[in-house]
Amino acid sequence: MSNCLKLKKSNCKDCYKCIRNCPVKSIRFSGGQAHIIANDCILCGRCFVVCPQGAKEIVNDTEKVRVMLNGDAPVYASLAPSFIANYEGVGIESMRKALQQLGFADVEETAIGATMVKREYDRILREEDREILISSCCHSVNLLIRKYFPSLLKYLADVVTPMHAHCQDIKRRHPEAKTVFIGPCVAKKDEAEESGGVVDAALTFEELTQWLKAENITLEKEIIPNDESLARYFPTSGGILKTMKQDAPGFTYMVIDGPENCISALKDIKHGKLSHCFIEMSICSGSCVCGPVMEKYHKNPVRDYVAVAQYAGTKDFPVEQPAFVEMKHDYLQISRDVLMPAEYEIKAILKELGKTKPEDELNCGSCGYNSCREKAIAIFQGKADKFMCLPFLKEKAENFSDSIVRNTPNAVFVVNEDMEIQQVNKAGVRLVNLRGEGDILGENIVRILDPLPFLKVQQTGKAIMDQLEYLAEYDKYVVQTIVPVENGRSMLCIMHDVTEEEKERHRRENISRQTAEVADQVVDKQMRIVQEIASLLGETAAETKIALSKLKEYIHEE
Repeated sequence: MSNCLKLKKSNCKDCYKCIRNCPVKSIRFSGGQAHIIANDCILCGRCFVVCPQGAKEIVNDTEKVRVMLNGDAPVYASLAPSFIANYEGVGIESMRKALQQLGFADVEETAIGATMVKREYDRILREEDREILISSCCHSVNLLIRKYFPSLLKYLADVVTPMHAHCQDIKRRHPEAKTVFIGPCVAKKDEAEESGGVVDAALTFEELTQWLKAENITLEKEIIPNDESLARYFPTSGGILKTMKQDAPGFTYMVIDGPENCISALKDIKHGKLSHCFIEMSICSGSCVCGPVMEKYHKNPVRDYVAVAQYAGTKDFPVEQPAFVEMKHDYLQISRDVLMPAEYEIKAILKELGKTKPEDELNCGSCGYNSCREKAIAIFQGKADKFMCLPFLKEKAENFSDSIVRNTPNAVFVVNEDMEIQQVNKAGVRLVNLRGEGDILGENIVRILDPLPFLKVQQTGKAIMDQLEYLAEYDKYVVQTIVPVENGRSMLCIMHDVTEEEKERHRRENISRQTAEVADQVVDKQMRIVQEIASLLGETAAETKIALSKLKEYIHEE
């Protein structure tokens, strides 16, 4: 099977939206990235449509077609009848002019092939003994049955698709021609590769639009009525039935679209709840006018239906019906080789996810799977990992944070915007001398602490970090941090009790002060003694000086 859908890894944001919308869960998550499992995929394009980051993209075959146009063989386009909805007011004649400017030899409507297909459905229902017949026009439906309901292949119409029938008809009339299908569907790219050369390439409307834009080709708004175009109804819900005679005796004709409805109907058929019916089945809700490319870039289902209905005629296209053997196609089973876990292995995985009882299995679908059990099977198969479970991660995070809050020696208070205490840990209870947290939960913070720092943080939106506070009521010193959380709707207060350290610091300061005072006293006393000694020494020196002066004078006189 071809990889028509691919992933832009840089865009994937681990949101699981694609797996939530994938009807067959054909997406594997690894390293926080979504990977499409090609062998499980039915190419419905839902992941492409819903991805909010544009991480899923359809493989572009424009260059491949350009190469074909530069070759010697003429290239014919088979244009899906939903084009009238995608290109408002532009008929087949205008589309032919534009595509011939790109180099196509001619453009025809795939509805020509649809006419052949619906005639073959009518023939089978009239002439063959079929209990149930499921339309085979939708390649995604065909893949769904071939991969997930192989026992129902006997009910799938063994008839080629309108695309195949039309391109086969073109090559019958122009044996040297190359054929290119253009439509709103990603699955047609895979079908083209499976066609054995009947369809040489497939483009989406988006690829064609970008190509026309790059070549500066403008589509002319012109519609020429053609009453012989009943099969143009095919891309609408119930459109196949509108073209059929619906005259097979004893048969009920019904329309089923949308992946969930298709899967549900196939389960009913498998369990024998339906019989003697023809089912027009389409994987897209609303059929092809709501195909993935249409839905992604041009989502107007009601307006699109009206556009198709107004463009369709009341009679068949004037085409020659091929022999039924030329319309026949056997759809074979595609094996998926999926390993299923034993019951004990499922229970072991559920236990790892913290789901030990049935009531633990929330089946919330946040991981993308419909049930916890389905998720456990996906984990076993390597499609998912346990960290995709939101309740599991939430509980794990809460347990981790609660463990930190419970066991930290710091007091923790959480206060809401009304200054009411929402949470307090055991250290906080001990700090403010209470019996338990129930004594203060829901109470205003003013009951136990000074509210001014909290008001300041609430008003300014700025945190108070590592501020030393003395709680006089409790005779305790704390280093206080208050930070706004939840965009300021709450505040987190962390208090580190430093009472012992502060008291020890004060004790040391007192000792230092007392030591300094004693030293000052000793110094003062010593200074007085020194001054007294100096005073006595000063008197003796003066008397000696006088005596020596007198002696000197006496000697000179002598």
